[in-house]
Order: sequence, then structure tokens, then C-alpha cells
Amino acid sequence: MGSVPPSSDPPSSENSRANKTTEQKVKLLLEITDELKDRLAQEKLYLAEAQALSHTGSWAWDMTGDNPKLVHWSEEMFRIWGFDPKDGLPTTEEISRRIVPQDLDSVKEGLEKSIHQKVDTCDDFRIMLPDGTVKHLHTIRHPVLNAAGEVVKLFGTSIDITERKRNENALRRSEAYLAETQRLTHTGTFVGDRTTAPLYWSEELFRIFGFDPKDGLPARDQPLERIHPEDLDRFKQSWARAIHEKVDSDLEYRIVLPDGTVKHVYGLGHPVLDANGELVEVVGTTVDITQRKRAEKERERLRQLEADLAHINRVSMMGELAVSIAHEVNQPLSGVVSNGSACLRWLTRDSPDIEEAREAASRIVRDGKRAAEVIARIRALTTRTATPREKLDLNETIREVLALIGDKAKRKSVTVQARFADDLSPVSGDRVQLQQVVLNLVMNAIEAMSSVVERARELVIATRDDDAGHVQATVEDSGIGLEPNTIGRIFEPFHTTKSGGMGMGLSISRSIVQAHGGRLWAATKDGPGTIFYFTLPRWGE
Repeated sequence: MGSVPPSSDPPSSENSRANKTTEQKVKLLLEITDELKDRLAQEKLYLAEAQALSHTGSWAWDMTGDNPKLVHWSEEMFRIWGFDPKDGLPTTEEISRRIVPQDLDSVKEGLEKSIHQKVDTCDDFRIMLPDGTVKHLHTIRHPVLNAAGEVVKLFGTSIDITERKRNENALRRSEAYLAETQRLTHTGTFVGDRTTAPLYWSEELFRIFGFDPKDGLPARDQPLERIHPEDLDRFKQSWARAIHEKVDSDLEYRIVLPDGTVKHVYGLGHPVLDANGELVEVVGTTVDITQRKRAEKERERLRQLEADLAHINRVSMMGELAVSIAHEVNQPLSGVVSNGSACLRWLTRDSPDIEEAREAASRIVRDGKRAAEVIARIRALTTRTATPREKLDLNETIREVLALIGDKAKRKSVTVQARFADDLSPVSGDRVQLQQVVLNLVMNAIEAMSSVVERARELVIATRDDDAGHVQATVEDSGIGLEPNTIGRIFEPFHTTKSGGMGMGLSISRSIVQAHGGRLWAATKDGPGTIFYFTLPRWGE
């Protein structure tokens, strides 16, 4: 028998191994494909998240046909434009309808430029959603060309910049408000380095110094050249203090413009330091106080004028009270004469009565002092020099005035009643000025009753503490009263109801009371006459 040939695998076994290898390759390929799909899905998710966070949508148009066709519209684009992805890609008409009509032409111009001139374009425009919401978008377009140089695709992005626009508008409004506020308050702001070279000037600062913002920041020495020569050294010293001592420094100085205009300004510099305490820059403000300076001079002039008028008013009243003053002074002088005569009689007797003579001499001294006090009060009322503020008993202050007008009141048949509070709080004031107020009111009241014949002429002066921390005084008469349309004008300068009157008494009186921190006003009574009120803060309040 022949030998048996060695055994070998049948052909079916080779096919099986080949199939197994193919299956492994397919399985590996499927695994790789699945992994790529997962990665692609993940990348797509990341891209969608990135677009949502940055409010940026992407889109693409196919430009190969006769009519461009939208082939890509990202998820963020649907959200920005307010379309529902379930409805599919929006049409050109739907997109156009959501663009604000005023912006539609500029959008079309950008598209045509990218397509025909084959260049990237960008523009900002607005869209309006069905609920009326308006959004601002920034769109970038990029044309894709084929080998023949034809546009086959148009890719782009649309960014929702509504919030940015809102912030920009808010910032512009804030800047406009700040500029307007600086203009109204004549306040400029600046930033400078340690050499005084300007790093920043506000628009108002350019106006104050007379420079043109169009020319840019002035050179370092230009602002210094406009500082008044007499103030330049003080300015440099102030700036040096801010730089070297690193403390806030302020200064009032003058600047002179090229046309010769002189301005008064108030500057404040604040050094800005780094973490090591080294100077970085100086920031500050410059306020144009020219108008304030002029107003201060005018107020001073008016104060002097008012003081002169008050003096004239007091002297005028003294003239009217000449008879009463003479009577007031004559009483103690008569006492001096009579007591002097008595003293001489006691001394010339055969047995001089020294005790009686001493008593008579004491009365002479008393009456002399009384006459001196009356003259001192009159002199104080007619002097131009105001007495200092002091703690005053308002009751006593008014009594001294009533002593001066007593004789005039008698001659005018006026009964004077004083209703003073016993426990009246003291006030702080200028005795002469407050007596002038009372004298004005009392003289006016007597004058107002001079034509009254059918009823008693009564003048009532009262004082009391009120509940607002003030002392109140009232001067009430039974005169002819005031018309309702006149009572609001009686405190106006030069307004008078008396023939030959200056019309300044009540105006001056109100100014005096207001300068003391109080109020002066008038009111009609239920019956005939007028009542005047004035209040003064209590001592220490």
C-alpha cells in the first residue's frame, strides 16, 4: 500500500479564518465609527454650548443654484431669531420680515457686496420678534469660492449684541449726564503725571482753560502759561505737595485766557499710589468759581447797602421819637436838678443835715446813671457798629424799647399792654438789631391806629416759648388792618402804605430776624387790626 499523504486543512477552514479576520476589521471599524460619532456629537454639543454662551449663531447658504438656498442654521440662530427648529429652516421671506425695515437695505447691501465683490463683510442691524422684542445683531459674512472663482457657499455668524448695545447706550448716557453735570456745575476733571503733564482732561476742563479739545491734550507747560503770574508759585507748591508728600492738595487760584478774561478756579488734586506706595498719577477736579466770587462780592455790597439802610432807618425813627426821647432824658435830668437843689438846702442850713444831703446826692447819682443809660441806648440805636451777639432776655430788650415810645404812645392816645411770659427762655442775638425790629413794629402799629376814632387804640405786645425750640413775640394793634392782597407785599423793599415812608422798615426787620435764624410774618385778625409775629431760636439751639 502506498503511504498516506500528510493531512492538511480543508479549504473551508481557510475561508473561515479569512471571514474571522474581516469580521474583526469590520467590528474595529464600527467601533472607531461609533467613537467618531460620539466625539462628533460631543463636539457638536460643545459648539452649541459655546454658541449659546457667546450668543453666536452660525449659518450657511448654498449659492450654486439660481436661487440661494439656506443649508445650515445653528440652534443658537433659531433662539436668536425666535424661530422654532421643529418648523425646519426659515425661508428668505421669513428672515427678511424680522429685520427692522430701516435696517433692511444695509443688510442687503452687505450680502450683495460679499457675493459680487467676493469679500468678507460685517454690519450691525436690528431684528424684531413677533412679541415686539427688538434685538441688535452683529453679522459677519464669508464667501467660499470654487476653482473658477465663483461663490459657491456663503458662511457667516450672527452675534446677539443686545446686552452690549444696552450697556454701551447706558455708558453713553452716563457720560452725557456726567458731561452735562460738569457743564452745569462748571467742574472739570483731570489726570496728570508727576510733572503736571496732562494724561486726561474732561470736556469741561478744556472749556474752563479755553483750549480746543480738537487739538488734543495741551502740552505740559500750556496750562501753566494760563495761570495768573501771581498765583503760579502757589500752584506749583500745591502740586509738589500732592506728589512728594502724597496727600490731597487744594488751591484757589486764577487763570487768564488769551482774550484777557480772568477766571477764579478751585482745584483739588488726589495722588494715586501703587501697591508699593509709589505715585502713579494725580487725579482731581477744577471748579470754575468765577460766578461765585462775583456773587460773594455782590452779596457783600448788598450787605453793606442793607446795613446803611438799616442805619438810616434807625436814625429816621430816632427823629420821629425826638419828643419821646427828650421826655425820657428830661425825667432823670429833672430829678438831678431837684435833688441837687435839695442837697444844697440841706447843706446850707444853720445845722447842715449831712444824712439828708447824702441821700439827695445818692439820688443825683441814680438819676444821672439813668440819663446816661437812656443816652447810651439811643446812641447804640443810631451807631453803625453792630453789637456782638449775646445771651438776651427778650422781655427786657422789649421793655427798653417801650420806654422810648411811651411818650409818643400817650400823645397818640395808644394804650400799651405788655403780656410777657414769666419763664421766657433767653435768646441769642444782637440787642441793637432786635430792638430795631421791635421799634419798627411798634411804630408801625401806632401809625396804623392814628386814624382810628370809633374804638380804643390798643397795642398788645406778648412773648412766649413755642414748641419748636423758639421764642415767639407778637405785636398786635387795633388799627385799620391790611388788605389780603397787600399783606404778601409789605416785606418787599420800597413797598410802603405810609405817605413819605421809605418802605424799608419791614424789609430790614425781616432780614435781621432771618439773620438770627428766625422768622417774621404778618396776619390779619378776626377783628380790626393786624398782628405781627417773629420768632428767634432759644439760647443754645
